[in-house]
Amino acid sequence: MGAKAVRAASRKFEVRSQKSEAKVRSQKSDVDGRRPLELDRLIHERLRLGIVSALAVNEQLTFNDLKRLLQTTDGNLSVHARKLEDAHYVTCDKTFEGRIPRSEYRLTPAGRRAFEKYLLHMEAIIKAVRD
Repeated sequence: MGAKAVRAASRKFEVRSQKSEAKVRSQKSDVDGRRPLELDRLIHERLRLGIVSALAVNEQLTFNDLKRLLQTTDGNLSVHARKLEDAHYVTCDKTFEGRIPRSEYRLTPAGRRAFEKYLLHMEAIIKAVRD
């Protein structure tokens, strides 16, 4: 392929990309009246999305279950779980088994609603890009 053909293909791709981006920006999502690119930043972060997703399909998970499932460190998991707790998206029940601490996490009704809204929002973005 010659240089001219590469430039032409590149311009064509840029125009298509710009049209798709403009379409996404112009369409409103049905979720909270937000525009598609205004995601729930609290859930959208990779590790927090993993925590919420895992808890959405499991009634409860321990700290070690989440750590193993998400392949992360203690510190990283605790920071992100705490942010979700502060937002009342998850609860953490801390108990002891003998002398060993055990933290169990559950998704709250508010967390489940926020996750469902997030999923609807992502679906709206995907639909806008594909249309």
